Amino acid sequence: MKLLKDILYGARITEVAGSTHIAVESVVADSRQVRPFGCFVAIAGTAVDGHEHIPGAVRAGAAAIVCESMPAEHDRSDQVVYIQVENSRAALGHLAANFHDNPTERLKVIAITGTNGKTTVATLLHRLARMFDRKAGLVSTVENRIVDRVVPATHTTPDPVGLQKLFADMLDAGCTHCFMEASSHALDQHRLAGSQLTGGVFTNITHDHLDYHGDFNAYIGAKKSLFDKLPATAFALTNADARHGDTMVQGTRARVVTYGTHQVADHKARLVENGLGGLQLHLEGQDLYTRLIGEFNASNLTAVYAVARELGWNAIDTLTHLSMLEAPAGRMQQVRAGAGDVHAIVDYAHTPDALEKVLETLRTVRSAGPGTGAQGEARILCVVGCGGDRDRTKRPVMARTAADLADLVILTSDNPRSEDPAAIIAEMRDGLDPVQMRKVTANTDRAEAIRSACMQAQPGDVILVAGKGHEKYQDIAGERLPFDDVAVLSESLNALTR
Repeated sequence: MKLLKDILYGARITEVAGSTHIAVESVVADSRQVRPFGCFVAIAGTAVDGHEHIPGAVRAGAAAIVCESMPAEHDRSDQVVYIQVENSRAALGHLAANFHDNPTERLKVIAITGTNGKTTVATLLHRLARMFDRKAGLVSTVENRIVDRVVPATHTTPDPVGLQKLFADMLDAGCTHCFMEASSHALDQHRLAGSQLTGGVFTNITHDHLDYHGDFNAYIGAKKSLFDKLPATAFALTNADARHGDTMVQGTRARVVTYGTHQVADHKARLVENGLGGLQLHLEGQDLYTRLIGEFNASNLTAVYAVARELGWNAIDTLTHLSMLEAPAGRMQQVRAGAGDVHAIVDYAHTPDALEKVLETLRTVRSAGPGTGAQGEARILCVVGCGGDRDRTKRPVMARTAADLADLVILTSDNPRSEDPAAIIAEMRDGLDPVQMRKVTANTDRAEAIRSACMQAQPGDVILVAGKGHEKYQDIAGERLPFDDVAVLSESLNALTR
Protein backbone atom coordinates (compact mmCIF):
# COMPACT_ATOMS: atom_id res chain seq x y z
CA MET A 1 0.00 0.00 0.00
CA LYS A 2 1.32 3.45 -0.97
CA LEU A 3 0.14 7.00 -0.54
CA LEU A 4 -1.14 8.40 -3.82
CA LYS A 5 0.93 11.55 -3.45
CA ASP A 6 4.11 9.46 -3.24
CA ILE A 7 3.57 7.54 -6.48
CA LEU A 8 2.66 10.56 -8.61
CA TYR A 9 6.24 11.85 -8.82
CA GLY A 10 7.23 12.36 -12.47
CA ALA A 11 3.68 12.06 -13.82
CA ARG A 12 3.44 15.66 -15.15
CA ILE A 13 0.15 16.57 -13.52
CA THR A 14 -2.04 19.33 -14.99
CA GLU A 15 -5.04 19.17 -12.63
CA VAL A 16 -6.10 17.46 -9.39
CA ALA A 17 -9.64 16.94 -8.13
CA GLY A 18 -9.61 15.57 -4.57
CA SER A 19 -6.96 14.79 -1.99
CA THR A 20 -3.83 12.85 -2.91
CA HIS A 21 -3.27 11.96 0.77
CA ILE A 22 -5.00 8.61 0.34
CA ALA A 23 -3.67 5.05 0.25
CA VAL A 24 -3.78 2.95 -2.93
CA GLU A 25 -3.17 -0.77 -3.09
CA SER A 26 -2.47 -1.24 -6.81
CA VAL A 27 -1.81 0.55 -10.10
CA VAL A 28 -3.46 -0.84 -13.25
CA ALA A 29 -4.26 0.27 -16.80
CA ASP A 30 -6.80 -2.48 -17.48
CA SER A 31 -10.21 -1.65 -15.99
CA ARG A 32 -10.90 -5.37 -15.62
CA GLN A 33 -8.08 -5.57 -13.08
CA VAL A 34 -9.34 -2.74 -10.87
CA ARG A 35 -9.82 -3.71 -7.25
CA PRO A 36 -10.99 -1.68 -4.22
CA PHE A 37 -8.52 1.06 -3.28
CA GLY A 38 -6.73 0.72 -6.62
CA CYS A 39 -5.46 3.42 -8.97
CA PHE A 40 -6.74 3.16 -12.55
CA VAL A 41 -4.74 4.85 -15.33
CA ALA A 42 -6.93 5.57 -18.36
CA ILE A 43 -4.97 5.27 -21.61
CA ALA A 44 -6.28 6.25 -25.04
CA GLY A 45 -5.15 3.26 -27.13
CA THR A 46 -5.43 2.66 -30.86
CA ALA A 47 -8.37 0.27 -30.46
CA VAL A 48 -9.77 1.05 -26.99
CA ASP A 49 -9.92 4.32 -25.08
CA GLY A 50 -9.46 3.66 -21.38
CA HIS A 51 -11.31 6.87 -20.57
CA GLU A 52 -14.52 5.13 -21.59
CA HIS A 53 -13.95 2.62 -18.78
CA ILE A 54 -13.56 5.16 -15.99
CA PRO A 55 -17.17 4.67 -14.74
CA GLY A 56 -16.59 0.90 -14.58
CA ALA A 57 -13.34 1.41 -12.68
CA VAL A 58 -15.15 3.63 -10.17
CA ARG A 59 -17.86 0.99 -9.70
CA ALA A 60 -15.13 -1.62 -9.11
CA GLY A 61 -13.83 0.43 -6.19
CA ALA A 62 -11.01 2.52 -7.67
CA ALA A 63 -9.80 5.14 -5.20
CA ALA A 64 -7.97 7.19 -7.82
CA ILE A 65 -8.26 7.81 -11.56
CA VAL A 66 -5.36 9.09 -13.65
CA CYS A 67 -6.43 10.41 -17.05
CA GLU A 68 -5.63 12.84 -19.85
CA SER A 69 -9.10 14.40 -19.91
CA MET A 70 -11.29 14.87 -16.86
CA PRO A 71 -14.72 13.21 -16.93
CA ALA A 72 -17.81 15.42 -16.90
CA GLU A 73 -18.51 17.07 -13.54
CA HIS A 74 -21.60 14.95 -12.86
CA ASP A 75 -19.59 11.76 -13.43
CA ARG A 76 -17.22 12.54 -10.58
CA SER A 77 -17.52 10.94 -7.17
CA ASP A 78 -16.56 12.73 -3.97
CA GLN A 79 -14.87 9.51 -2.88
CA VAL A 80 -12.63 9.23 -5.94
CA VAL A 81 -9.56 11.36 -6.66
CA TYR A 82 -9.04 12.43 -10.28
CA ILE A 83 -5.56 13.30 -11.56
CA GLN A 84 -5.22 14.82 -15.01
CA VAL A 85 -1.82 14.34 -16.67
CA GLU A 86 -0.17 15.35 -19.94
CA ASN A 87 0.39 11.77 -21.09
CA SER A 88 -1.25 8.77 -19.43
CA ARG A 89 1.16 6.24 -20.93
CA ALA A 90 4.21 8.04 -19.58
CA ALA A 91 2.47 8.63 -16.25
CA LEU A 92 1.72 4.90 -15.92
CA GLY A 93 5.43 4.10 -16.10
CA HIS A 94 6.26 6.58 -13.35
CA LEU A 95 3.39 5.44 -11.12
CA ALA A 96 4.35 1.79 -11.54
CA ALA A 97 8.02 2.51 -10.82
CA ASN A 98 7.18 4.57 -7.74
CA PHE A 99 4.72 1.95 -6.52
CA HIS A 100 7.50 -0.67 -6.62
CA ASP A 101 10.03 1.67 -4.94
CA ASN A 102 11.90 2.46 -8.16
CA PRO A 103 13.78 -0.83 -8.60
CA THR A 104 15.97 0.40 -11.46
CA GLU A 105 17.72 2.78 -9.06
CA ARG A 106 19.37 -0.35 -7.61
CA LEU A 107 19.40 -2.58 -10.70
CA LYS A 108 21.77 -2.01 -13.61
CA VAL A 109 19.46 -2.17 -16.63
CA ILE A 110 20.89 -2.33 -20.15
CA ALA A 111 18.29 -1.84 -22.91
CA ILE A 112 18.97 -3.04 -26.45
CA THR A 113 17.06 -1.62 -29.40
CA GLY A 114 17.26 -2.09 -33.17
CA THR A 115 15.42 -3.97 -35.91
CA ASN A 116 17.57 -7.09 -35.71
CA GLY A 117 19.88 -8.55 -33.08
CA LYS A 118 18.05 -7.45 -29.93
CA THR A 119 17.20 -10.96 -28.75
CA THR A 120 20.66 -12.35 -29.48
CA VAL A 121 22.51 -9.52 -27.74
CA ALA A 122 20.23 -9.49 -24.68
CA THR A 123 20.25 -13.28 -24.32
CA LEU A 124 24.01 -13.62 -24.74
CA LEU A 125 24.56 -10.86 -22.19
CA HIS A 126 22.35 -12.67 -19.68
CA ARG A 127 24.17 -15.96 -20.28
CA LEU A 128 27.51 -14.18 -20.04
CA ALA A 129 26.52 -12.66 -16.70
CA ARG A 130 25.57 -16.07 -15.38
CA MET A 131 28.95 -17.45 -16.50
CA PHE A 132 30.54 -14.67 -14.46
CA ASP A 133 28.38 -15.97 -11.58
CA ARG A 134 26.41 -12.74 -11.47
CA LYS A 135 22.69 -12.87 -10.76
CA ALA A 136 20.94 -11.22 -13.67
CA GLY A 137 17.53 -10.81 -15.24
CA LEU A 138 16.46 -11.05 -18.88
CA VAL A 139 13.55 -9.41 -20.70
CA SER A 140 13.27 -10.70 -24.27
CA THR A 141 10.97 -11.79 -27.06
CA VAL A 142 11.71 -15.45 -26.34
CA GLU A 143 11.44 -15.42 -22.55
CA ASN A 144 11.95 -13.43 -19.39
CA ARG A 145 14.30 -14.76 -16.73
CA ILE A 146 14.90 -13.98 -13.10
CA VAL A 147 18.38 -15.46 -12.64
CA ASP A 148 17.65 -18.95 -14.07
CA ARG A 149 13.89 -19.06 -13.49
CA VAL A 150 11.88 -18.63 -16.68
CA VAL A 151 8.99 -16.18 -16.66
CA PRO A 152 6.80 -16.49 -19.81
CA ALA A 153 7.02 -13.54 -22.21
CA THR A 154 3.90 -12.21 -23.92
CA HIS A 155 5.46 -9.07 -25.43
CA THR A 156 8.98 -8.11 -26.45
CA THR A 157 8.78 -5.44 -23.75
CA PRO A 158 6.11 -5.87 -21.01
CA ASP A 159 3.64 -3.13 -20.12
CA PRO A 160 4.94 -0.66 -17.48
CA VAL A 161 3.11 -2.33 -14.58
CA GLY A 162 4.41 -5.79 -15.48
CA LEU A 163 7.88 -4.45 -16.25
CA GLN A 164 8.35 -2.66 -12.93
CA LYS A 165 7.02 -5.71 -11.06
CA LEU A 166 9.53 -7.83 -12.98
CA PHE A 167 12.36 -5.46 -12.03
CA ALA A 168 11.28 -5.60 -8.39
CA ASP A 169 11.17 -9.41 -8.46
CA MET A 170 14.67 -9.43 -9.93
CA LEU A 171 15.93 -7.30 -7.06
CA ASP A 172 14.23 -9.56 -4.53
CA ALA A 173 16.05 -12.54 -6.13
CA GLY A 174 19.39 -10.78 -5.70
CA CYS A 175 19.89 -9.64 -9.29
CA THR A 176 22.41 -6.89 -9.92
CA HIS A 177 21.87 -6.58 -13.68
CA CYS A 178 19.05 -6.83 -16.20
CA PHE A 179 19.43 -7.09 -19.96
CA MET A 180 16.33 -6.26 -21.93
CA GLU A 181 15.02 -5.75 -25.43
CA ALA A 182 13.38 -2.40 -26.07
CA SER A 183 11.06 -2.63 -29.06
CA SER A 184 9.99 0.39 -31.07
CA HIS A 185 6.39 -0.18 -29.97
CA ALA A 186 7.46 -0.15 -26.31
CA LEU A 187 9.50 3.02 -26.73
CA ASP A 188 6.69 4.78 -28.60
CA GLN A 189 4.25 3.74 -25.86
CA HIS A 190 6.55 4.93 -23.02
CA ARG A 191 6.76 1.49 -21.41
CA LEU A 192 10.21 2.33 -20.05
CA ALA A 193 9.02 5.58 -18.47
CA GLY A 194 10.11 5.70 -14.85
CA SER A 195 13.05 3.35 -15.51
CA GLN A 196 16.59 4.52 -14.87
CA LEU A 197 18.92 2.86 -17.37
CA THR A 198 22.61 2.11 -16.98
CA GLY A 199 23.11 1.77 -20.72
CA GLY A 200 21.44 1.67 -24.11
CA VAL A 201 22.57 -0.33 -27.16
CA PHE A 202 21.69 0.25 -30.82
CA THR A 203 22.16 -2.68 -33.23
CA ASN A 204 20.73 -1.52 -36.59
CA ILE A 205 17.56 -0.23 -38.22
CA THR A 206 15.85 -1.45 -41.38
CA HIS A 207 12.37 -1.79 -42.88
CA ASP A 208 9.95 -3.05 -40.19
CA HIS A 209 6.80 -2.13 -38.25
CA LEU A 210 5.81 0.62 -40.69
CA ASP A 211 2.21 -0.59 -40.32
CA TYR A 212 2.41 0.76 -36.77
CA HIS A 213 4.74 3.76 -37.09
CA GLY A 214 3.44 5.00 -40.45
CA ASP A 215 6.80 5.94 -41.96
CA PHE A 216 10.49 5.25 -41.55
CA ASN A 217 11.26 8.58 -39.86
CA ALA A 218 8.74 7.84 -37.12
CA TYR A 219 10.30 4.40 -36.69
CA ILE A 220 13.76 5.98 -36.35
CA GLY A 221 12.35 8.49 -33.89
CA ALA A 222 10.92 5.74 -31.70
CA LYS A 223 14.29 3.97 -31.52
CA LYS A 224 16.15 7.23 -30.91
CA SER A 225 13.91 8.11 -27.97
CA LEU A 226 15.73 5.45 -25.91
CA PHE A 227 18.99 7.40 -26.21
CA ASP A 228 17.32 10.80 -25.86
CA LYS A 229 16.17 9.79 -22.38
CA LEU A 230 19.38 8.19 -21.10
CA PRO A 231 20.86 9.98 -18.08
CA ALA A 232 24.35 11.45 -18.08
CA THR A 233 25.50 8.56 -15.90
CA ALA A 234 24.66 5.98 -18.60
CA PHE A 235 26.52 4.81 -21.68
CA ALA A 236 25.07 4.90 -25.21
CA LEU A 237 26.59 2.11 -27.30
CA THR A 238 25.95 2.45 -31.02
CA ASN A 239 26.89 0.38 -34.06
CA ALA A 240 29.49 2.28 -36.08
CA ASP A 241 28.75 0.09 -39.11
CA ALA A 242 25.00 0.72 -39.15
CA ARG A 243 23.06 3.33 -41.05
CA HIS A 244 21.66 5.91 -38.61
CA GLY A 245 24.09 4.74 -35.93
CA ASP A 246 25.21 8.35 -35.44
CA THR A 247 21.63 9.60 -35.58
CA MET A 248 20.63 7.48 -32.60
CA VAL A 249 23.07 9.15 -30.22
CA GLN A 250 22.78 12.74 -31.44
CA GLY A 251 21.87 14.92 -28.48
CA THR A 252 22.08 12.16 -25.89
CA ARG A 253 23.34 13.12 -22.44
CA ALA A 254 24.93 9.70 -22.05
CA ARG A 255 28.56 8.84 -22.76
CA VAL A 256 28.72 7.71 -26.41
CA VAL A 257 30.65 4.50 -27.18
CA THR A 258 30.90 2.73 -30.55
CA TYR A 259 31.41 -0.85 -31.70
CA GLY A 260 31.81 -2.39 -35.13
CA THR A 261 33.49 -4.84 -37.47
CA HIS A 262 34.14 -2.53 -40.42
CA GLN A 263 34.36 1.10 -39.34
CA VAL A 264 36.68 2.65 -36.78
CA ALA A 265 35.13 2.04 -33.36
CA ASP A 266 35.94 2.09 -29.66
CA HIS A 267 35.38 -1.69 -29.61
CA LYS A 268 36.53 -3.12 -32.94
CA ALA A 269 36.44 -6.70 -34.20
CA ARG A 270 37.70 -8.23 -37.44
CA LEU A 271 36.02 -11.26 -38.95
CA VAL A 272 38.71 -13.87 -39.68
CA GLU A 273 36.66 -16.96 -40.56
CA ASN A 274 32.96 -17.55 -41.14
CA GLY A 275 31.72 -21.09 -41.67
CA LEU A 276 28.94 -23.47 -40.71
CA GLY A 277 31.17 -24.59 -37.84
CA GLY A 278 31.29 -21.09 -36.35
CA LEU A 279 33.14 -17.78 -36.38
CA GLN A 280 36.68 -16.66 -35.66
CA LEU A 281 37.05 -13.02 -34.68
CA HIS A 282 40.08 -10.93 -33.88
CA LEU A 283 38.79 -8.67 -31.15
CA GLU A 284 40.97 -5.96 -29.64
CA GLY A 285 44.15 -7.98 -29.97
CA GLN A 286 42.66 -11.35 -29.00
CA ASP A 287 41.18 -14.24 -30.99
CA LEU A 288 37.63 -15.39 -30.31
CA TYR A 289 36.33 -18.73 -31.59
CA THR A 290 32.58 -19.18 -31.31
CA ARG A 291 29.88 -21.62 -32.42
CA LEU A 292 27.68 -18.82 -33.70
CA ILE A 293 27.62 -18.37 -37.47
CA GLY A 294 27.05 -15.39 -39.72
CA GLU A 295 28.65 -11.97 -40.13
CA PHE A 296 25.74 -10.36 -38.33
CA ASN A 297 26.58 -12.50 -35.30
CA ALA A 298 30.12 -11.12 -35.47
CA SER A 299 28.48 -7.73 -34.94
CA ASN A 300 26.23 -9.06 -32.17
CA LEU A 301 29.17 -10.64 -30.35
CA THR A 302 31.13 -7.40 -30.61
CA ALA A 303 28.21 -5.55 -29.05
CA VAL A 304 28.08 -8.08 -26.20
CA TYR A 305 31.81 -7.74 -25.63
CA ALA A 306 31.52 -3.94 -25.66
CA VAL A 307 28.76 -3.95 -23.04
CA ALA A 308 30.76 -6.32 -20.85
CA ARG A 309 33.77 -4.02 -21.02
CA GLU A 310 31.66 -0.93 -20.30
CA LEU A 311 30.36 -2.76 -17.22
CA GLY A 312 33.93 -3.36 -16.15
CA TRP A 313 34.05 -7.12 -16.76
CA ASN A 314 37.46 -8.65 -17.44
CA ALA A 315 38.34 -8.78 -21.16
CA ILE A 316 40.01 -12.21 -21.26
CA ASP A 317 37.34 -13.84 -19.11
CA THR A 318 34.65 -12.27 -21.32
CA LEU A 319 36.24 -13.71 -24.48
CA THR A 320 36.62 -17.12 -22.84
CA HIS A 321 32.97 -17.23 -21.82
CA LEU A 322 31.77 -15.94 -25.21
CA SER A 323 33.53 -18.81 -26.95
CA MET A 324 31.31 -21.28 -25.08
CA LEU A 325 27.95 -19.65 -25.86
CA GLU A 326 25.45 -20.96 -28.41
CA ALA A 327 22.85 -19.06 -30.40
CA PRO A 328 19.53 -18.29 -28.68
CA ALA A 329 16.52 -20.39 -29.68
CA GLY A 330 15.37 -19.60 -33.21
CA ARG A 331 18.28 -17.31 -33.95
CA MET A 332 20.42 -19.05 -36.60
CA GLN A 333 19.71 -22.22 -34.65
CA GLN A 334 21.22 -25.34 -36.21
CA VAL A 335 18.98 -28.41 -36.12
CA ARG A 336 20.99 -31.60 -36.02
CA ALA A 337 18.80 -34.53 -37.11
CA GLY A 338 18.56 -37.27 -39.68
CA ALA A 339 21.75 -38.55 -41.26
CA GLY A 340 23.47 -35.24 -40.66
CA ASP A 341 24.34 -34.73 -44.31
CA VAL A 342 21.84 -31.86 -44.67
CA HIS A 343 22.43 -28.61 -42.77
CA ALA A 344 19.17 -27.37 -41.27
CA ILE A 345 18.70 -23.94 -39.71
CA VAL A 346 15.76 -22.15 -38.06
CA ASP A 347 15.86 -18.38 -37.87
CA TYR A 348 13.43 -15.66 -36.80
CA ALA A 349 14.20 -13.60 -39.93
CA HIS A 350 10.85 -11.96 -40.65
CA THR A 351 11.99 -8.74 -42.33
CA PRO A 352 13.56 -8.34 -45.78
CA ASP A 353 16.82 -7.14 -44.27
CA ALA A 354 17.05 -9.99 -41.75
CA LEU A 355 16.22 -12.58 -44.41
CA GLU A 356 18.81 -11.09 -46.76
CA LYS A 357 21.49 -11.20 -44.05
CA VAL A 358 20.75 -14.84 -43.19
CA LEU A 359 20.70 -15.98 -46.81
CA GLU A 360 23.84 -14.01 -47.69
CA THR A 361 25.53 -15.67 -44.73
CA LEU A 362 24.47 -19.13 -45.87
CA ARG A 363 25.67 -18.40 -49.41
CA THR A 364 29.04 -17.44 -47.95
CA VAL A 365 29.47 -20.44 -45.66
CA ARG A 366 27.90 -23.25 -47.70
CA SER A 367 30.37 -25.88 -48.74
CA ALA A 368 30.93 -27.50 -52.11
CA GLY A 369 28.67 -30.50 -52.59
CA PRO A 370 26.68 -32.51 -55.08
CA GLY A 371 23.91 -29.93 -55.25
CA THR A 372 23.16 -27.61 -58.13
CA GLY A 373 23.61 -24.28 -56.38
CA ALA A 374 25.83 -21.45 -57.54
CA GLN A 375 29.11 -22.70 -59.08
CA GLY A 376 28.32 -26.28 -58.14
CA GLU A 377 28.05 -25.53 -54.45
CA ALA A 378 25.48 -27.04 -52.13
CA ARG A 379 22.02 -25.57 -52.61
CA ILE A 380 20.06 -23.37 -50.22
CA LEU A 381 16.39 -24.33 -49.79
CA CYS A 382 14.36 -21.59 -48.10
CA VAL A 383 10.93 -22.01 -46.47
CA VAL A 384 9.43 -18.60 -45.72
CA GLY A 385 6.12 -16.83 -45.22
CA CYS A 386 4.75 -13.49 -44.04
CA GLY A 387 2.48 -12.70 -41.10
CA GLY A 388 -1.11 -11.60 -41.52
CA ASP A 389 -2.52 -8.30 -40.25
CA ARG A 390 0.95 -6.75 -40.45
CA ASP A 391 2.94 -4.58 -42.87
CA ARG A 392 1.82 -5.78 -46.32
CA THR A 393 4.45 -3.79 -48.21
CA LYS A 394 7.23 -6.16 -47.18
CA ARG A 395 5.51 -9.29 -48.56
CA PRO A 396 6.69 -9.00 -52.20
CA VAL A 397 10.11 -7.86 -50.96
CA MET A 398 10.46 -10.95 -48.75
CA ALA A 399 9.65 -13.28 -51.65
CA ARG A 400 11.99 -11.44 -54.00
CA THR A 401 14.81 -11.55 -51.44
CA ALA A 402 14.36 -15.29 -50.97
CA ALA A 403 14.23 -15.96 -54.72
CA ASP A 404 17.30 -13.83 -55.36
CA LEU A 405 19.46 -15.57 -52.79
CA ALA A 406 18.15 -19.15 -52.40
CA ASP A 407 18.23 -21.94 -54.97
CA LEU A 408 14.75 -23.23 -54.14
CA VAL A 409 11.99 -21.35 -52.30
CA ILE A 410 8.79 -22.66 -50.75
CA LEU A 411 6.36 -19.90 -49.81
CA THR A 412 4.11 -20.86 -46.90
CA SER A 413 2.09 -19.62 -43.95
CA ASP A 414 3.70 -17.76 -41.08
CA ASN A 415 1.12 -16.45 -38.60
CA PRO A 416 -1.77 -15.64 -40.96
CA ARG A 417 -3.95 -14.35 -38.10
CA SER A 418 -7.24 -13.14 -39.61
CA GLU A 419 -6.04 -13.21 -43.23
CA ASP A 420 -6.30 -15.96 -45.83
CA PRO A 421 -2.86 -17.64 -46.10
CA ALA A 422 -3.30 -18.11 -49.84
CA ALA A 423 -3.94 -14.35 -50.24
CA ILE A 424 -0.77 -13.53 -48.30
CA ILE A 425 1.25 -15.87 -50.51
CA ALA A 426 -0.31 -14.29 -53.61
CA GLU A 427 0.94 -10.88 -52.44
CA MET A 428 4.38 -12.36 -51.89
CA ARG A 429 4.36 -13.76 -55.45
CA ASP A 430 3.71 -10.24 -56.76
CA GLY A 431 7.35 -9.45 -56.08
CA LEU A 432 8.66 -12.19 -58.38
CA ASP A 433 9.63 -11.98 -62.03
CA PRO A 434 9.13 -14.95 -64.43
CA VAL A 435 12.70 -16.19 -63.94
CA GLN A 436 12.37 -16.16 -60.14
CA MET A 437 9.02 -17.92 -60.34
CA ARG A 438 10.74 -21.03 -61.75
CA LYS A 439 12.47 -21.73 -58.45
CA VAL A 440 9.42 -20.96 -56.26
CA THR A 441 6.61 -23.24 -55.10
CA ALA A 442 3.99 -22.69 -52.41
CA ASN A 443 2.16 -24.65 -49.74
CA THR A 444 -0.13 -22.99 -47.20
CA ASP A 445 0.47 -25.88 -44.77
CA ARG A 446 3.71 -24.90 -43.01
CA ALA A 447 4.48 -28.44 -41.82
CA GLU A 448 4.05 -29.81 -45.36
CA ALA A 449 6.24 -27.04 -46.74
CA ILE A 450 9.04 -27.97 -44.31
CA ARG A 451 8.66 -31.67 -45.12
CA SER A 452 8.80 -30.86 -48.84
CA ALA A 453 12.08 -28.98 -48.38
CA CYS A 454 13.56 -31.93 -46.50
CA MET A 455 12.50 -34.40 -49.19
CA GLN A 456 14.09 -32.28 -51.92
CA ALA A 457 17.35 -31.68 -50.07
CA GLN A 458 20.51 -33.46 -51.22
CA PRO A 459 23.62 -34.22 -49.13
CA GLY A 460 25.45 -30.99 -48.33
CA ASP A 461 22.41 -28.76 -48.96
CA VAL A 462 21.28 -26.14 -46.47
CA ILE A 463 17.62 -25.80 -45.44
CA LEU A 464 16.56 -22.48 -43.93
CA VAL A 465 13.15 -22.26 -42.25
CA ALA A 466 12.63 -18.55 -41.68
CA GLY A 467 10.16 -16.25 -40.00
CA LYS A 468 8.97 -17.82 -36.75
CA GLY A 469 12.17 -18.85 -34.99
CA HIS A 470 11.55 -19.55 -31.31
CA GLU A 471 7.73 -19.40 -31.52
CA LYS A 472 5.88 -22.53 -30.45
CA TYR A 473 2.58 -21.68 -32.10
CA GLN A 474 0.82 -20.54 -35.25
CA ASP A 475 -1.72 -17.75 -34.96
CA ILE A 476 -4.56 -18.81 -37.29
CA ALA A 477 -8.02 -17.22 -37.36
CA GLY A 478 -7.87 -16.06 -33.75
CA GLU A 479 -6.41 -19.30 -32.36
CA ARG A 480 -2.87 -20.03 -31.25
CA LEU A 481 -2.26 -23.59 -32.41
CA PRO A 482 0.83 -25.54 -31.27
CA PHE A 483 3.59 -25.39 -33.88
CA ASP A 484 7.36 -25.60 -33.57
CA ASP A 485 9.62 -25.13 -36.62
CA VAL A 486 12.51 -26.90 -34.89
CA ALA A 487 10.41 -29.92 -33.96
CA VAL A 488 8.81 -30.26 -37.41
CA LEU A 489 12.16 -29.84 -39.14
CA SER A 490 13.81 -32.42 -36.88
CA GLU A 491 10.98 -34.94 -37.33
CA SER A 492 11.05 -34.45 -41.12
CA LEU A 493 14.79 -35.05 -41.34
CA ASN A 494 14.61 -38.10 -39.08
CA ALA A 495 11.77 -39.56 -41.17
CA LEU A 496 14.05 -39.61 -44.22
CA THR A 497 16.48 -41.99 -42.50
CA ARG A 498 13.92 -44.58 -41.36
